[in-house]
Amino acid sequence: LKSSGFRAENVIGMGGVLDSMRFRLFLSQKLNVSVRDVDALVIGAHDDSMVPLARYSSVSGIPVSEMMSREKIKEVIERTKKGGAEVIALKGSTFYAPSASAFLMIESMIKNKKRILPASVYLDCEYGLSDICIGVPIKLGRAGVEEIIELKLNDDENKQVANSAGIIKDAIANITDLF
Repeated sequence: LKSSGFRAENVIGMGGVLDSMRFRLFLSQKLNVSVRDVDALVIGAHDDSMVPLARYSSVSGIPVSEMMSREKIKEVIERTKKGGAEVIALKGSTFYAPSASAFLMIESMIKNKKRILPASVYLDCEYGLSDICIGVPIKLGRAGVEEIIELKLNDDENKQVANSAGIIKDAIANITDLF
């Protein structure tokens, strides 16, 4: 963002879409339902500190917390956090899910669909964070990021997002120290 000179609304990372797709898949498998009926959301960094939001996940409008135990939800969350490593171990790399994620985002912009998708965007006080790009729900249309949607997170979710942001800031500091 800082190097490109682009507007913040036009610098968008796709990790949140990818992680949310995996979360949806793993929930559908655990519940033995169609992935098309599952809505799930992952915010934060695209690494092990990601924050899968079970509270904001449902199957045809039914909260997943009403369909599975806390323990099973925790299992799915942990599998989601390790999902990328699981795919790489099986196939050597990931190609299809990242390209499908990018396609959803590009289609939303080109067709001005105004999809609500989790994506890494620049925050300026949203979620109590500033001067960082991190995954949060956004409205994505022809202009790029049209709105950052601020969810009401509970204390634990806020701590997890703050932890994820700290990891990103540390990684950026380590990279800039090299230059």
